[in-house]
Amino acid sequence: MAVRIRLKKMGRKHKPFFRLCAMDARTGRDGRVIEELGYYDPMVKDTDARAVLVGDRIAYWLSVGAQPTEKVAVLIKKYGAEGTHLEAQKAALEKISTKRQASAVVVANAKKARKAADAPAEPAPAEAAAGAEG
Repeated sequence: MAVRIRLKKMGRKHKPFFRLCAMDARTGRDGRVIEELGYYDPMVKDTDARAVLVGDRIAYWLSVGAQPTEKVAVLIKKYGAEGTHLEAQKAALEKISTKRQASAVVVANAKKARKAADAPAEPAPAEAAAGAEG
């Protein structure tokens, strides 16, 4: 069985997203997958954060004779186990994760503030006592 490492197209119109997959060479682009080996998202602004690969599994498939497509070969060269852009990729992914964490904190604080504003005010102790007597 001849195995190819390809990009399987996912996403939607004008929002492409690709999974890096080991597939039988006879299947179509979006055909049956043997194993998923990472992903490539061309919509990410930071170029070095676009591809995330599972380097050890890619090395295994290459060692047993799998042939990568041209685009996949470039991604493996840059972001594979011994890639040339690994340090830049690590910095870019860390930068993105800190931005996401910061935005998550802002959203959580906004929800708390909205919940506090929407909650009814508790009655004063004098009103509570008058309500209990009557």
